[in-house]
Amino acid sequence: MDKYECSVCGYIYDPADGDPDNGVPAGTKFEDVPDDWTCPVCGAEKDQFEKAA
Repeated sequence: MDKYECSVCGYIYDPADGDPDNGVPAGTKFEDVPDDWTCPVCGAEKDQFEKAA
């Protein structure tokens, strides 16, 4: 599964970890993260994330 990076603050969303503190269980692909989810560090919208190299 691909990791995605916040273009605002550099936070990396790792599907293996998810974001359980914000309702995204471990194992959730980025494509399956809810559209209203925001970066847990800076609050950027999901569309501000790009696939990490």
